[in-house]
Amino acid sequence: MDTGASVPAGRSLVFDSGIGGMGVVQALRDLLPALHIDYLADTALFPYGEQPDDLLTSRIVSLLVCACEELQPDVLVIACNTASTIALPALRKQLKIPVVGCVPPIRWAGRVSTSRVIGLLSTSATARRPYILQLHRDFASDCRLITHGARRLADLAERAFLGETIADADVQHELHCLFSQPHGDEIDTVGLGCTHYTFLMDAFERLSPDGVTWLDPAPAVARQVRTVLQTAERLSEASQAGRLLMTRAPHEAARLEAAAKRLGFNEWELFTAPALQTAEA
Repeated sequence: MDTGASVPAGRSLVFDSGIGGMGVVQALRDLLPALHIDYLADTALFPYGEQPDDLLTSRIVSLLVCACEELQPDVLVIACNTASTIALPALRKQLKIPVVGCVPPIRWAGRVSTSRVIGLLSTSATARRPYILQLHRDFASDCRLITHGARRLADLAERAFLGETIADADVQHELHCLFSQPHGDEIDTVGLGCTHYTFLMDAFERLSPDGVTWLDPAPAVARQVRTVLQTAERLSEASQAGRLLMTRAPHEAARLEAAAKRLGFNEWELFTAPALQTAEA
């Protein structure tokens, strides 16, 4: 088993629009147990999928520049497909630390599919972005790509993370929307295009047609973070437990804290950034 013991303890900041990035946190805990992890969720604007790209890019950059100034991470992890597909270049231009993104695993799906028909389950916003077409052209052009932009799965996944039992019928409806499309019965590999969906993986595997392989990019993100830390000239020392930060108070704070404790976090804190653009502005 790879414990990540060869990597010195450093500091990381994991970011998502909600708590979906906790799947990446779990992968980091498994691979790099000594890593200090702070987590920031932009809950004031969740879900990102319904917001215009220009507003999101400006907000994400403003928020994370401020957060990195306060928290001083060695690496920033964008555990959000929407934020990664629109804001990575701007973040890398503004920040002096490495920024690791999370993109839909279309390349990976193209490598493992034998039927050459692959699926992508994502938010509606991710599904319609040109970035997806570019990934398909660049890395899996010999495959037929079938996508479904699900509007409800991110919310269902957050409820699952908080310990709620999700009805099979709710998940089955979204799977039907993917597999019932033309050539959908030929799909043998499906990539998760939203980090939230990690918390529904058991249901996906149980309710999907036999023989379908599901791909969760979270472990690959953790491996990339390890590579970044292994090549860093200097790593910061962590002197306290990781912080759980949110831009708006959660609706179910007690359930959130109980779930987050499983990943090493204690009480949540409100994070505010000066001059941060808000959804109401």
